[in-house]
Amino acid sequence: MPVEITWWGHATCTVEDSNVRVLTDPLFARRLAHLRRRRGDLPPPDAHRADVALISHLHADHLHVPSLMRLAPGTRLLVPRGARRAVPALRRLTHLRVAEVAPGDETRVGDVVVRVVPARHDGRRLPLGPHRSPALGYVISGEARTYFAGDTGLFDEMAKEVGPVEAALLPVGGWGPYLGEGHLDAGRAAQALARLGARSAVPVHYGTYWPIGMDAVRPHEFHAPGDEFVRLAARYAPEAAVHRLRHGESVRLEAAL
Repeated sequence: MPVEITWWGHATCTVEDSNVRVLTDPLFARRLAHLRRRRGDLPPPDAHRADVALISHLHADHLHVPSLMRLAPGTRLLVPRGARRAVPALRRLTHLRVAEVAPGDETRVGDVVVRVVPARHDGRRLPLGPHRSPALGYVISGEARTYFAGDTGLFDEMAKEVGPVEAALLPVGGWGPYLGEGHLDAGRAAQALARLGARSAVPVHYGTYWPIGMDAVRPHEFHAPGDEFVRLAARYAPEAAVHRLRHGESVRLEAAL
């Protein structure tokens, strides 16, 4: 059975494996604070359907409570340890099965196991409060192993912590003209792909949201990261197939386990 990956924009993807639908960092808003969706239609209602949703960290463009409200009753939701203390609005999600997780934890959903892995990123809920929660990545293991990196920088132990994977959903950009520490740009994402040894990659976290009023400020940082990742991945990881999806587009990958 092939594994199907759909990119809805930003860090929001659906990974369908072994008849289990996994949704990453759901964000279904046309506007979020100072950010406006500049490319791609809003995800359709079918994108809200999941067996389990994964939250990589507490930043509002990754943990967006109004988007989580749209998930069906009974959907599992995995959030970083300490999230309910840092984001009290999570307590309104009484229709979801919310569980706090940390690196090393595993959750079984049907025939899929979701393993939590570390990320190198500021996991705080900005700009509010002193509470900290870890930034996370996830490995989705069913017919294949798919790594969702969330937001992360490149770190020496990445391959060891993540383990062998067949597919990688890697952030290659951001939502503003500059990327701070703890992020992958196209070049670092290509190096990460080489370290991981994944056979397939999908670039995410670019080309969707941009600050209002800044359309003319470093526009290449909005438009270019996907193509740049394709180019650099061919240099650093020539054996990997890179699938640069359009918003709402899917790719089917043959299972390898």
